[in-house]
This record gives sequence, C-alpha cells and structure tokens, in this order.
Amino acid sequence: QVQLVESGGGLVQPGGSLRLSCAASGSISSLYAMHWYRQAPGKQREWVAVIRSGGSTNYADSVKGRFTISRDNAKNTVFLQMNNLKPEDTAVYYCYAGTVDSWGQGTQVTVSS
Repeated sequence: QVQLVESGGGLVQPGGSLRLSCAASGSISSLYAMHWYRQAPGKQREWVAVIRSGGSTNYADSVKGRFTISRDNAKNTVFLQMNNLKPEDTAVYYCYAGTVDSWGQGTQVTVSS
C-alpha cells in the first residue's frame, strides 16, 4: 500500500556524520508519525526516533543529543541526521510509517576505523 525507500547509508569513521533519507510514495508522509528503527547483527530491532505529523519528536536515550529526525512534507521525505557516530551505531536502519504499518527495506550504516 505505502512504499518507503531509505537511502544515505554507508561506511563512516567514528565521530563522523551521515544523513539518512526515507522517501514515501505519493503525498502521504504528512498524515502520520514516521519512525526510524535500527537492527544490529545478532540484536533485536530497536526504536531510534519518531516525528509526528505536528512536528514533535522523541529519541532513544542511546542517540539523544547526537541524532535529529526531521521531515519535509512537501517532498514526502523523512530524514535522520546522525552526528558523532559510534561503532555501536552500526546497524541496518529502517524507516517505518506508523498509521499504515509500512516498513522500508533498510539501509546499512557501518561505523568503523
């Protein structure tokens, strides 16, 4: 029903930055809350951040102060700005649309020197 496509992942050194993007099909991203999750090797998928339709945000304690979630409703896109990256941030990052229960395919983020 709703298609989400993540991009922007890659290899970065500790202390570096990346910006992930999540593009939604159609003009629908403004209608519901959008989330970022991540899943590290051998670990459960964990919630990272949420931005609601009104613009309010929340973050997991592990990323608070380093990551920023934002959205551009006109472009149907959600972003995750990741600063001061740490090796423990290494994971596949997934975009999730709450109301329509839709997941993206994920994008790999690897933090290593």
